[in-house]
Amino acid sequence: MKPGIFITGTDTEVGKTVVSAGLALALRDRGIKVGVMKPVATGCFGPDERLVSGDAAFLMEAGQNEYPALTSPQRFRNPLAPNVAAMLEKKEVNIPGILRSYRQLQKHYDFLIVEGIGGLMVPLKKDYYVANLIRDMGLPIVIVSHAGLGAINHTLLTVDAAVIRNMEVRGIIFNRVSVTNYSMAELTNPKVIHDLSGVPILGSLPEVEGLHMEGGQFGRLKEIFQERIQVDKITGSLAAIPRK
Repeated sequence: MKPGIFITGTDTEVGKTVVSAGLALALRDRGIKVGVMKPVATGCFGPDERLVSGDAAFLMEAGQNEYPALTSPQRFRNPLAPNVAAMLEKKEVNIPGILRSYRQLQKHYDFLIVEGIGGLMVPLKKDYYVANLIRDMGLPIVIVSHAGLGAINHTLLTVDAAVIRNMEVRGIIFNRVSVTNYSMAELTNPKVIHDLSGVPILGSLPEVEGLHMEGGQFGRLKEIFQERIQVDKITGSLAAIPRK
């Protein structure tokens, strides 16, 4: 199997897509043929027969994916948990179809970045969660969290859910961290979380000027990601591939 990583979060809207795109841009800069995947997306737009996920479209720009149907195989209009959106739209989350798409993408890329939806315990269908999908894909994970008040509880709960399911946690990335006028929580939480969980802190990202997901604009995301995130600890065996 080709190597890859699953980007999950402590909650929705914590920045999984930004982290996934930043990693894709950084790996492309190293000469790695990187693919991206957003297996399940809700809150999509467009005609019913051609729903579009904004997150998946942004990731495809970052990774230069050539297979949109495989990159974003399950799309729903309602901005709800996937199992609920599927029920309202009289559809079903097709897990075997997702795994087939994942295996097909692996044939075309050296490294695959898979972005989840919400956190580990978001239900995709009855008795099947994002955590189950990660296990079926056989991928290690990176956890994305905010760094402010509440981050300790949310992050430790996510780490605990991963550990009891025997997942490999490569590390934690904090997103939208203030670079000036930061709070005491932002200053102290990363160390507290590392001390309590033992999980490596891979770095933090500030708000990126010039980044506009709707317009497919990355601003300085690639440069900031390379400066502030320990990419080699995410990619493992790909760390030795030289930059172009």
